[in-house]
Amino acid sequence: MTAVPKIELVDVVKQFNGKVVLDGLTLTVGRGETVVVIGGSGTGKSVMLKCVLGILKPDSGSIKIDGEETVGMSERDRERILRKFGMLFQGSALFDSLKVWENIAFGLIQGRNMNPTEARAVAMEKLGQVGLGPHVAELGPAELSGGMQKRVGLARAIAAEPEIIFFDEPTTGLDPIMADVINDLIVATVKDMGVTTLSITHDMASARKIADKIAMIYKGKI
Repeated sequence: MTAVPKIELVDVVKQFNGKVVLDGLTLTVGRGETVVVIGGSGTGKSVMLKCVLGILKPDSGSIKIDGEETVGMSERDRERILRKFGMLFQGSALFDSLKVWENIAFGLIQGRNMNPTEARAVAMEKLGQVGLGPHVAELGPAELSGGMQKRVGLARAIAAEPEIIFFDEPTTGLDPIMADVINDLIVATVKDMGVTTLSITHDMASARKIADKIAMIYKGKI
């Protein structure tokens, strides 16, 4: 019996105003596997991620998570599926008005109704996991370096113990030394948690370091 893939896209098509971006894209990510998708700007890497997350609806094709079809599923089922995901956004995407610990705990408090005291304890634990001290918790994002912001973004991505993590250009804007530190941290975190990851990047050094498999999007296909 073949293991059910964690993420499976089959013949996914997405176009905008007649411009075909994804043209029958098929990609499988196995459980515990780290797949990196590369490709030039505008080739549809982010569109693919948004389709998997349900932010965009493909025009046709199938997207399964743990063998469950997600295209056209109800809002309630979609919310249940989204609980499996964590995401490290390009540019970290931290909320300027919130302290570091509040950023990390945001999904726990807003999405899972965890009480703030418990959520803060989880945030402190995750800060430690990404190599930041407890003093960072009370700082604002503007007081952090780019590398520290990425670490906080990673702490937020893993705060709810997700089964799948998306990394969107995880090393963008970092110098080569800090990019390498973040890559090492991603590898260690993924191994430690045993999660499945799907990453998109332009950074070939990063792709080689973190990937089990590398896939390239070209003309809307893998």
